[in-house]
Amino acid sequence: MNASHQPRYRPALSDAHAPLTHEVGALDERGRASTIAIPAERPLTVYVDKREIVTLMTLGGAPEALTLGYLRNQRLVRALEDIVSIQVDWSVDAVAVSTRHGIADVEERTAKKVVTTGCGQGSVFGGLMDEVDQIALPVNARLPQSVVYRIVETIRTQQSVYKQAGSVHGCALFSNTGELLYFVEDVGRHNAVDAIAGLMWLDGLAGGDKVFYTTGRLTSEMVIKGAQMGIPFLLSRSGTTQMGHMVAEKVGMSLLARCTGKHFLLLAGHERLVFEPDLLEPLNAPRMA
Repeated sequence: MNASHQPRYRPALSDAHAPLTHEVGALDERGRASTIAIPAERPLTVYVDKREIVTLMTLGGAPEALTLGYLRNQRLVRALEDIVSIQVDWSVDAVAVSTRHGIADVEERTAKKVVTTGCGQGSVFGGLMDEVDQIALPVNARLPQSVVYRIVETIRTQQSVYKQAGSVHGCALFSNTGELLYFVEDVGRHNAVDAIAGLMWLDGLAGGDKVFYTTGRLTSEMVIKGAQMGIPFLLSRSGTTQMGHMVAEKVGMSLLARCTGKHFLLLAGHERLVFEPDLLEPLNAPRMA
């Protein structure tokens, strides 16, 4: 059989997604009782070959993909084939990962951590910062302004936990034509981006012709993870930080912040965006009475 037609390897995965919301009683300012939905945050402790690695606070919508993406983005596992299985058990709030050969120097590689500005328990193992110089994004990637608007509109109309219960971040992966590929919500944007990284790995998707969108800030952690996934475009309805901006310029990534309606601020990677002035009304256009 031709290698290109062989089934792609996938580790054995549980299917343990959990309810994303929880109902609680509430009283409004007039003392009136109601029932509202709130995000169902829960801990998920990751064990790799029976060794505890980290506890992630998560909604639990895609725990297997979250675990896989976390291990990938932390560079603890380099190849999908190294993972035998990922099994989530919500009765003990844990996930057991089995690998073929273990993680070399796991104590040393997990000892140095940098606490990040991410919500929840975002952390980047220190060695990731050293890998930024080795990341090369595709130099010819371009994104039309019309696709930016298509992405923003798709997110605006997307059914979400946020619209029902608030208090969560959403991340999405799009093609460079604006087709929605994945949409994940979690209590922290770092969890959502890790879950998408895991889904990309499972499905064998490259990032060079993709666009990543997040409702949260474009911090250094988010930019580094986007670069690790090979994605040249990061969009956010929020802003960026100084270090996020610095890393984006270092790797040649385009950052588009404050993306709402037809407004955005292109902060880095200016050469990648294809402006389409005809999509906007002239600044001196007369206003309707």
